[in-house]
Amino acid sequence: AHRRVISIAAVQRQLHGSGADGPIEMVPYLTRLCDTLATSMIVNARPVSLKVVGDGGLATSRDAESLGLIVTELVMNALKHAFPGDKNDSRISVVYEVNGTNWKLSVADNGVGKPDGVSAQSKPGLGSGIVKALARQLDATVETVAGPAGTTVAITHATFATNEAHAA
Repeated sequence: AHRRVISIAAVQRQLHGSGADGPIEMVPYLTRLCDTLATSMIVNARPVSLKVVGDGGLATSRDAESLGLIVTELVMNALKHAFPGDKNDSRISVVYEVNGTNWKLSVADNGVGKPDGVSAQSKPGLGSGIVKALARQLDATVETVAGPAGTTVAITHATFATNEAHAA
């Protein structure tokens, strides 16, 4: 719980530090946020690479805050569960893709994942509930794929799917 509060403070600090009155440039914002998370949560004894990539895109301050909280929850979850031992080459990637009004945020790790055929999450925790609630607030869907090579969680806001359904 303490780490969650500290992480929420980091999201707020990054938003307010960027002069968040207008639209927020998402890739620089997520990069600063992940740099803060890496500094506070990744220790030298267990090095993990945390990288942000994306093709830009702007979001309202409110949406950026929600996306930042989602990234924080998913990165914290990966750090807590994906790399339990002395795994070399541990990586977490945050990807933000935009196509018009549609966007996709993915957080992936190359951690222990789950064996094929095992549910991605047998017992949902507080973090996954927070991610799902924030995704609903953003009118987005959550998809989790976990396998032996790691876990990927994708949050997708795709307005074209709704528009096509109304056209039919």
